[in-house]
Amino acid sequence: MLRPSKNGLGILVVGAASLWIASVPVSVSAHHAFSAEFDAQKPFELSGKVTKGKWVNPHSWVYVDVKNADGTVTNWGFEFGSPFALKQKGLTKATLPAGTEVTVKGYLAKDGQSFGYSTSITLPDGRVFQTGGAQDAPTTPSRPAGN
Repeated sequence: MLRPSKNGLGILVVGAASLWIASVPVSVSAHHAFSAEFDAQKPFELSGKVTKGKWVNPHSWVYVDVKNADGTVTNWGFEFGSPFALKQKGLTKATLPAGTEVTVKGYLAKDGQSFGYSTSITLPDGRVFQTGGAQDAPTTPSRPAGN
């Protein structure tokens, strides 16, 4: 007559638990380095009106309508740090309502699209907020190559 052993039951329980854990969907958030998307050799300084802000992890985004030299307008997206890091610096979504005139400094995207990594934003009242959060990002550019 076969008797179930305690070890056999333990193996069965661990195996079942492992299968259950493996079947549970896991949300994974990809995180990239500054250098994966942005060009440290292409600093910018752009001014315009905020159209919207997305305070989401791992990076917040602020969108700004920037008037081009020919009078057309381009909506730029600027990557900021995490909502929590920005809040610690005093910058929240309420600080940047749509229509606010701002100046953004940072670095352009490598692929030439209308987005960039923001290192700082200046509000109409003169307040300046550091906005970046990437560990490998350069500091605020000293000689912007923007519009």
